[in-house]
Amino acid sequence: MSREPMIAPSLLSADFARLADEVQRIADADWVHVDVMDAHFVPNLTLGLPVVQAIQAVSPVPLDCHLMIEDPERWAPGYAEAGARNVTVHAEACTDPRAVARDLRAAGALAGLAIKPGTPLEAYLDVLPEFDTLLVMTVEPGFGGQSFMPEVLPKVTEARRLVETGHLQLFLEVDGGINADTIEQASGSPCWPPRC
Repeated sequence: MSREPMIAPSLLSADFARLADEVQRIADADWVHVDVMDAHFVPNLTLGLPVVQAIQAVSPVPLDCHLMIEDPERWAPGYAEAGARNVTVHAEACTDPRAVARDLRAAGALAGLAIKPGTPLEAYLDVLPEFDTLLVMTVEPGFGGQSFMPEVLPKVTEARRLVETGHLQLFLEVDGGINADTIEQASGSPCWPPRC
């Protein structure tokens, strides 16, 4: 399944005092990536469901919520119910990834599974058919502004191969340290105009 590359700018680098204006600035993006951190699964705290609901009300593009939280089985469906297009949970935080995927889809969102840089892709190949999105982290989750970890690229390449050969039918996201210098590595192809 071949898809054109999509761009989902992260709100983590936005001015939090002006989120409504910030989402308007990226109105030509495909999705807006919303990092939700709970200060438990990761050491930082960002924003939660009430703020996501407020963003959803004004966003010109669909929300892509990346939940870096404990107990996603309990909390993730609320983000789907709030209208997020895609809700991604961390494999490392789930006790039953398949159940989370079913609940997210039942609530109206695409279901995503994220894996940290050190988490092997192979450990989750059996559950990935239940998901619509695989998010491969190219930084350790929990902090914005980190440097891209090129050593994760073989995992991205393998995931892309599985998608291109039809073994997996999902969106492949690469998250962390993506900028004008790393986007070609992350996408696996030369930069495409006009979005670079």
